[in-house]
Amino acid sequence: MKEKHGGDFGIGAPNDAFSKYFVGNSYLNVLTDTDKTNLLVCNVTFEPKCRNNWHIHHATKDGGQILICIDGEGWYQEEGKNPQSLKKGDVVCIPANVKHWHGAKKDSWFSHLTIEVPGEKTSTEWCEVVSDEEYNRL
Repeated sequence: MKEKHGGDFGIGAPNDAFSKYFVGNSYLNVLTDTDKTNLLVCNVTFEPKCRNNWHIHHATKDGGQILICIDGEGWYQEEGKNPQSLKKGDVVCIPANVKHWHGAKKDSWFSHLTIEVPGEKTSTEWCEVVSDEEYNRL
């Protein structure tokens, strides 16, 4: 029997559109229809060792991102702060304009729901890769 990943919401499809912003393979399952709501909710699944680049969710008012961990174990880190270990049930509220990254632990698949908090003049700035050296220190 093949191992199931992605938690109750399913793994989705390979995250090809954003693959240049990830080290390793990730999968995306979009859960909301943005033609019917301005709230984007997705299930993002990371294979072991996969992580996204440092990035910033910009907004002039409100905005940011919420992560709800639903399967496996992962990491979250804000610039200038210690990494935070994540497991199923953890919730991370990321204010707008905070540089951060998130991804799976070395030996675990990891899935989280990501909620893009509506705001004014929102955009995502993708920054540098979380290097193997940096990641392997975790």
